[in-house]
Amino acid sequence: MQRTDTFNMWIKAVHRCKALCSWGGLVLVTLWMSAQAVPIAVDKTKVTTGTDTPDLEPPESADTGLHYDRYLREVVEFLEKDKHFREKLQNSDMDAIKQGQLAKELDFVGHHVRTQLDELKRQEVSRLRTLIKVKHDMESGADKAMDHKTLMRQFEYLNHKNPHTFEVDDLDRLIKSATSDLDNFDKERHDDFKKYEMSKEHQRREKLKDMDEEHRKMEEIHYEELKKKHAEHPKVHHPGSQDQLKEVWEETDHLDPKDFNPKTFFNLHDTNGDGFFDEQEMEALFTKELEKLYDPKSPDYDGMEMEEERLRMREHVIKEVDTNNDRLVSRDEFMAASQKKEFQEQEPWETVEDNPVYTEEELKEYEAHLAQEESQLQQKTAELQKQHDELQQQQDTLDAQKKELQEAVQEMEKKKAGPPEVKEPGAPPAGDKAPAIAESSLPMSPDHHQPPVSVHS
Repeated sequence: MQRTDTFNMWIKAVHRCKALCSWGGLVLVTLWMSAQAVPIAVDKTKVTTGTDTPDLEPPESADTGLHYDRYLREVVEFLEKDKHFREKLQNSDMDAIKQGQLAKELDFVGHHVRTQLDELKRQEVSRLRTLIKVKHDMESGADKAMDHKTLMRQFEYLNHKNPHTFEVDDLDRLIKSATSDLDNFDKERHDDFKKYEMSKEHQRREKLKDMDEEHRKMEEIHYEELKKKHAEHPKVHHPGSQDQLKEVWEETDHLDPKDFNPKTFFNLHDTNGDGFFDEQEMEALFTKELEKLYDPKSPDYDGMEMEEERLRMREHVIKEVDTNNDRLVSRDEFMAASQKKEFQEQEPWETVEDNPVYTEEELKEYEAHLAQEESQLQQKTAELQKQHDELQQQQDTLDAQKKELQEAVQEMEKKKAGPPEVKEPGAPPAGDKAPAIAESSLPMSPDHHQPPVSVHS
């Protein structure tokens, strides 16, 4: 099988899986599926199985959401190329992979693959060190204390003490880290939805507080009417039960419910023909049930709640049917489940509204936490305002001192120039020459010798 067609399908599933905050253990599924899955082509009209591999589209860009996503996928790709490793995969189950037995087989992988893995690890260590240095510089510049434990967690998926070669310990760490990190996606998703629901209820109650008595009563009546209307829906069957699958068989497949057959049903809905129900194929089976609960045109439609309901249904089927914990439902697992008593489950499915995700005590704790955060924010705002006022006061003082200094400088310059010259009345302006006076017009002194006067006869 060329570079595992199922791996290509897994890549596409991962892309949607991340968007929906889907299940964990993808690296294990990747490794195990690359060896275990046997492609089966299905003629949807005749519902018969064959041996030809269906044509598949090129894989989309996958992103598991892990900061070492690219490294994870490239390691899997290189290991897939080794014949010995693939043979060991065929004889390994999920528990053996989780316990690290598969990682030990790395010692028998071909030299060319080990060389590629060594180089891959060196590049990853270099990349990680660069990122951590940048983070360190940024946080140090902001005068923040470094959380070294958090930084060291960035290295948990590889042995950074040996940055040059890819060893058994590296593969073991990678499998365990990816399994743990991806498993947390579901928990984080549930926690996020819980906060979303509490936040929505908190906002509703705060809105009521701002209303007068009359409008508050009207709003409460409207709220109860919407809840009652939402609860008036057709029976929602247990996901994976015979009734639920029969409904799909009749309304989606347009087949006679009397002819319902689990094996034929599986072949019909194993859309990629790989012999497994993946998360997309399973979720497609719940569309009819979700339509009973959520109408996009309804004023109380909540897309977040619908998505939570869909994922709860999928988790229920995985829990009940997936016996080898590989997060997929094989044909054998599906057939075995159809023989169990639980397959005949008649009780209606309890929805998100039937099972609130938080208690009144938890809501009160959440509101108290919000109040504490708001108080801290107000306190911080007050401190910043106080600092602003102090800085403004200092600026005003500096401006006043600056003005006083400028006035003092101007006064000193005036003193340097001396007192202004006092002018006599009628005196010519300073710098102008006095007008010339004729000598004959000046009075003569008694001893002044006058030139003789010539007398002509």
